[in-house]
Amino acid sequence: MKNILITNDDGYLSPALQALVESISDLGRVLVVAPASEKSACGHGLTLTRPLSFIKIKDNFYKLEDGTPSDCVYLALNTLYKGIKPDLIISGINIGSNMGEDVTYSGTVAGAMEGAIHKIPSIAISQVLDDKNTAFEYDFSLAKEVAKGLVKELLNRTFPLSGRKLLNINIPQIKKDKYKGIKITQLGYRIYGNDAHLHRNPRGYEYYWLGLHPLNWEERKDNNSDFKAVFEGYTSITPIMLDMTSYEDMQTLNNWASKF
Repeated sequence: MKNILITNDDGYLSPALQALVESISDLGRVLVVAPASEKSACGHGLTLTRPLSFIKIKDNFYKLEDGTPSDCVYLALNTLYKGIKPDLIISGINIGSNMGEDVTYSGTVAGAMEGAIHKIPSIAISQVLDDKNTAFEYDFSLAKEVAKGLVKELLNRTFPLSGRKLLNINIPQIKKDKYKGIKITQLGYRIYGNDAHLHRNPRGYEYYWLGLHPLNWEERKDNNSDFKAVFEGYTSITPIMLDMTSYEDMQTLNNWASKF
């Protein structure tokens, strides 16, 4: 039986996490290790300054007190798996999109990154939603169907990527009869604005609260971005590599450095 490790960044109570577990529970031995609270936009952070504790919710389901998705994967691999590695790591299903440069902020993508570092086939799955507040009423049936189909293929065939790479998957918010299938994409160029809101507490102390940016983007020259695919009704699958070296600039930088 295949071993599947699941984490997320929305916390262990997320309805999207439950939807994922329900959809793939018959495909292998599923172990869930999720943060105790929401860790959206925490990036690829590990917790080094305070202790972490597993709290068992039920069989094969743990929350990690004060932990990030990366903590969840790192500790699960080193403590809960005895001498073996999972066959697949899934981070998600995230409530909301993870496209373009958002992948650098995303705790969801970071969970899959941690798996890729350990050379384990890893994927991040996100459900695009206009309003995250509707998640508990949202019908994740399309996401469940897409996730199960992809996971089944990934477990039964050789993982399509090698080395420290992962798949980033975004599912459109669309009715099943309008769904167009899967498209392999590149990361689009996310356009960010200023959404920092100034407030004052009852004692007059000023503080800022960061809001959500609309999903605006700049299309790539080859017209093949994850944003475009999702908003046309496709599930976007983007291969991501952890090696961020800009190889095309190595010679230019060598020439620049030789002037010193």
